[in-house]
Parts: sequence; C-alpha cells; structure tokens
Amino acid sequence: MASTSTPATKLLTREKVPFVVHEYAHDPRSASYGSEAVDVMRERLGVDAAQIFKTLVIALSDGSLAVAVVPVPENLSLKAAAAALGGGKATMADRGAAERATGYVSGGISPLGQRKRLRTVVDVSAENWDRVLCSAGRRGLEIELAPTDLIRLSSAVVASIATGH
Repeated sequence: MASTSTPATKLLTREKVPFVVHEYAHDPRSASYGSEAVDVMRERLGVDAAQIFKTLVIALSDGSLAVAVVPVPENLSLKAAAAALGGGKATMADRGAAERATGYVSGGISPLGQRKRLRTVVDVSAENWDRVLCSAGRRGLEIELAPTDLIRLSSAVVASIATGH
C-alpha cells in the first residue's frame, strides 16, 4: 500500500489531534467511493454507515466553492448547505474545479488539509458520534477522529444539511 501521509494527516499530526488511519485497497470498478468505504469500514470496524461522512464540493451562487460534509447514506440538501454558508443557491461543483481547489482527487477529497481552504458546513448528525470517519485525502484511506476536531480544524459551521434517500 502507498503512504498514509496526506495533507489531511499532516495537519492532524501538526495540530496534535488524535486520529486513526484506516487503509483499504480501493477497487477502481467501485460505482461509489462512499459506499465502498462504508462496506469496508462496517466490515472491519463494525461502525454504523451514518458515522462515515463524504466530502462534497459545491459551487455557491457567488461563484465560490465550498465543502459540505454529510453521512454517506444521506443526500445533500443544496438549499440547506447554501443557507448555512450565507445564502444564495448551490450546485454540485465541477469535478475538475473541485480537484484543483482542494488538491485532492475525486473520491479522495478530504475536508481537511485542502490546497485552498474552502468554507465548510458539516451535517449536525456528526455531533451524535464520539468518532466519525471521513476521507484522509486519497481513495482507500479514511481517518477516524472526534467530530469536534473535524469541525474545529475545517472551521466548519454545523447545520442540518442531509436528507434521507
């Protein structure tokens, strides 16, 4: 396996935040990066799917990009995310723009250690857990950390932005 050192893990180490890295072999045929992470992490760790979060990059109506962090099994309410980040409307960001802004590849975008720090909103459900998992910045690499650390280090606002599917 490749190195588990990414900008996200380097940030956590530098800030002396306790975290655990979970690495697995990403299957390039997988239809959904989030579902793949849920399947592997549930099998290995017995965690609830709602404890595993995906990082979505959105484009706001003012032209800026932002990040929304929601549980993998849920859908993102673009309207709620835009409202939490100051109003206007939001759409899903162009993949290339998201990768350039964050410095990560799609399917491995972490809410932490991004090339350009984007405004971030984390779904309120993260606060229901002692530990959450999210991308460590590479496909097949998850970090487990306290949601309070995720929120603090990403300077996130917390709001109800997830909708059931």
